This record gives sequence, C-alpha cells and structure tokens, in this order.
Amino acid sequence: MSAFSRFRDGFLWARDAIRPPTPVYAHCDIPCGIYDPHEAQVAALTVIRMDQLIGEIAAPAMDAKPEDRAAYASKLARYTAVKELHAERVKHEVRVIWGDYFTADHAKQFPNLGELTMRILKQASKARQGTGVADAQELLGLVQQFAEIFWQSKGAKTKRQPSLQKSGGELVVPVPP
Repeated sequence: MSAFSRFRDGFLWARDAIRPPTPVYAHCDIPCGIYDPHEAQVAALTVIRMDQLIGEIAAPAMDAKPEDRAAYASKLARYTAVKELHAERVKHEVRVIWGDYFTADHAKQFPNLGELTMRILKQASKARQGTGVADAQELLGLVQQFAEIFWQSKGAKTKRQPSLQKSGGELVVPVPP
C-alpha cells in the first residue's frame, strides 16, 4: 500500500469518526424493463398454504405438557410470520409493476387496472389479518387477473396452469407465440 493510500485511508477514517456518514437508502429504479407477476402469484399461493397449515394444527388441550404448548405456539408463530411476509411480498411486487411498468396508456387500455391494483393491496392486508383460506384464495384470484392484464399489455396470450404446489391453485403464464 502506498504512502498516499495510507494517508487517504487515515484521513477518511478520522473524518468518519468526527462526522459519521449519513446512511443512504434507495430502491433500485434502473429502468431494466424486466417485470413479471410470477413472484406475486407464488407469494399468494404461499399465503394460501400457510392458512391451510394454520387450520390443520390442533390447539393443545388444557392439560397439555408445556413442550406441547410451546410446539403449537412455535408452529403458529412461524406459519403466521411466513404468511405475513408473503402477503407483503404480493403487495410489493404489484406496487412495483403498477408504479414502474404500467403507464397512463395502459390505464386507458385497461380501465379497471387501478381499481384492481387497489383491491389486491387491500385484499393482501385482509389476508394478513386473518387465517381464512377463502381470503387468501380471493387474493390469488385478484393477482391472477393482474397477471393476465400484465401479459396482455405485452401482447401475449395467457393460460392458467396448475401450480403443482400443495396449496393447489393455478398460475397465469404467457403462452409462447
């Protein structure tokens, strides 16, 4: 290491010690043009599956051992945390596509797009708040409609194919020309 490099590093260290740098937070808004609603659909399927698993675990009896109560609480907490994470992922993915991909021309072409986006965001919140599988399935249905509009905006036809996941459900995918 050169003398200049050592001097520079020492100077920067001293400056940062006196006046720490301000953290900078940013979202990557590089206009790469790569968008796909697939992750939102998979996240919605995960919300369904977590609600299914929550519905399948039996609450411990009143006289259950402490370790059985702890196991129940642990499963419930994990399933709930994963469900909430994926409901938020649905919202994130839809917001990014809505805000970064769709244009005013798309809004004219698909007049229900804004309302559908709002319904998805609200339904994802509703799915987070409860454990009803029907709420999670409604979320998936809305995300599927969003995916169909997305692919239609790119001039692609779509099909629904079985997800092959334990939650069941279908995925909207583009059909190659």
